[in-house]
Amino acid sequence: MVLEKLFQGENLPIIFAASIIVFLLIFEAGYRIGRKRRTAIDEPTRAWVTAIYSAILAMLGLLLGFSWAMAQQRFESRRELVVEEANAIGTTYLRAQALPEPHRGDVSKLIRQYVDVRLPKDFESRNPEEVVRETSVLSERLQDQLWVQAVDLAQKNPTPVVALFLSSLNETIDLHAKRLAEFRNRVPESVLLLLYLFATVAMLITGYGSGLRTERCVLPTVAMVVLLSTSLFVIVDLDRPQQGLINVSQESMIRLQQKLMAGSETPARANGQRTK
Repeated sequence: MVLEKLFQGENLPIIFAASIIVFLLIFEAGYRIGRKRRTAIDEPTRAWVTAIYSAILAMLGLLLGFSWAMAQQRFESRRELVVEEANAIGTTYLRAQALPEPHRGDVSKLIRQYVDVRLPKDFESRNPEEVVRETSVLSERLQDQLWVQAVDLAQKNPTPVVALFLSSLNETIDLHAKRLAEFRNRVPESVLLLLYLFATVAMLITGYGSGLRTERCVLPTVAMVVLLSTSLFVIVDLDRPQQGLINVSQESMIRLQQKLMAGSETPARANGQRTK
């Protein structure tokens, strides 16, 4: 729980800045230790130290690649599910237009409300976990109402059109559960902590190895620290949907919402013209 709160979206810029400072200080500490022991270390020992920190850097690179793959896979899955859910809701709405009244109007209204619930406007200003819980409760409440309409239709009017509507509605409900599961499916915090621990040890050993040499390499050191901190930041940010700088696009759901709103306004305007 502590690690989960530590890696929340609002803490990521602080972690990024702190990691740069800490890595530079750790490198400097290792450098000074190596500098003090420079004269007492012979060439075979220096070669052994070089082999050790090369192995640690290789292991760090392996962990970074593994964690990046995990975060990227989850990010792509979340993005694909948004498109799939928008398509499923849109299909459900279109099939609802073939239903008999009064079910057609009631179902269409519920679906428009459902899309509005799936796109909370205050997501970025509130705790994401709280918004997701609230959205989930409201979504499932509307799903129950839609399913009641579908069951009533299936009992009174068991036609192929109703069967198709039931199929798309069932897919919409399933996709809600999948998106909820993917939101909570993240790279384990223990893996992220291990990454930072490995990076800290790698910077200490690299600084120690640099201290055994004759010159301090400032520019390569700073570049390495910045790139390492940026890589760690992107991995964590990529795995925190709608919390950091990299967010899953909701463009498909937004377009669907606009389309449904336009569709609901068109009949009203048409009715108004007929009454004039």
